[in-house]
Amino acid sequence: MEIVTCQLPELPQDVLIDIFSRLETPDCVRAGSVHPSWRSAYTSLLSLVKYKQSKTPCLFYTSEYAGENAVCLYSLMEKRVYKLTRTETLLCSRYLIGSSQGLLVTVDERSEMQLVNPITCEQIDLPSVTTIEQVKPIYDDSGAVHMYEYSLHTAQKVLCPPEIVALDELREFFQHKAFVLSDTSTKSLIVVLIHNPHRQLSFARIGDVSWTWLPPHAFFDDCTYKDGLLYAVNTDGEIHAFDLTGPKVTCKMILGKSEVVKCSSMYIVQAPWGDLLQIWRSFTDYELEPEPGAFEYWNTGRIRIYKVDSAGKRHEKVKCLGDHVLFLGHNKSLCLSAKECPGLKANHAYFTDDSFLWKKGFKNNRRDIGILNLFDNSREEIVSPQLWSDCPAPTWITLDLRKMKVVLNQL
Repeated sequence: MEIVTCQLPELPQDVLIDIFSRLETPDCVRAGSVHPSWRSAYTSLLSLVKYKQSKTPCLFYTSEYAGENAVCLYSLMEKRVYKLTRTETLLCSRYLIGSSQGLLVTVDERSEMQLVNPITCEQIDLPSVTTIEQVKPIYDDSGAVHMYEYSLHTAQKVLCPPEIVALDELREFFQHKAFVLSDTSTKSLIVVLIHNPHRQLSFARIGDVSWTWLPPHAFFDDCTYKDGLLYAVNTDGEIHAFDLTGPKVTCKMILGKSEVVKCSSMYIVQAPWGDLLQIWRSFTDYELEPEPGAFEYWNTGRIRIYKVDSAGKRHEKVKCLGDHVLFLGHNKSLCLSAKECPGLKANHAYFTDDSFLWKKGFKNNRRDIGILNLFDNSREEIVSPQLWSDCPAPTWITLDLRKMKVVLNQL
């Protein structure tokens, strides 16, 4: 019997590139591994402006069930897990303190910080932690940094005498949360860090050699950035706007302390329609004094949304997000259109745990992760049983294959 073989005609590269540009990131990566010509089209796509960034966030997490130091992505759109084998070695010993712009902010064993693209494994170092106001290097006889002096002060007072800490000890309490923010006017990225003592702010542009401290305010929970202004909200509901465009940073309060704050965490979100939203997250089911052998826990049970009127320095309650959704946690807070993001439920909040306490002693406790219906505050699991390890904290990330390449080109 004669076997007749035939070869299917290959699509032109420009057609393949156009098709790949319409795919979500996981599908695009898989397509690039099918055939050499597809790989060529995939590689070419990454250097083109027409590449479409994935719009539906994925859950980035580690999992001991998937293998030692396994790093995974859970796709909300496909409801499936991707294992990132190339990323395991890179991130296995680091802490995760933030994600945005398709990048992770990590802290290594020397308490130094990096930007990492978890898909391409590209990374760049951020300015040294010793350039932050409260941290000074201590050198050994050979001139190498072997300890840190941690100064517990704010712009208003000294809390207690400085402490001498080991290189790997500082990250246990110093870095709280980081944000990668896009400055459209300069086409560059800004990294903002919430750090202790008292959750103060410092920032650095990509390429800077040091961090810039933003006194005198403290106890910040979340940040966002628009048109040269860094908006930061604290635990009292105050919103401060820092103008980072001039030679000297200026600051003004656009919303004062809320009269009655009944929430556990504050977030600030730039809505797609232009409004600035303040989000209040509350725990309704918790146990902070468990029986011997049991763990502390708390579960999100209510989320309230307010539109900020910066001109009138007041806020108005938002009863419904309509066709939009929230993503809250250790990521840059997001408000997205459910119509543009396959697999998402309108008027829902997707949340992960971002409590500082989980890093200080509750690493093995069950995480507060789920989906909350903003209409009736009913709650559901993202997936059951939970796939992730409790530490480091799982976080939402919107994948972007091109982002690190763009950043490297700016250096």
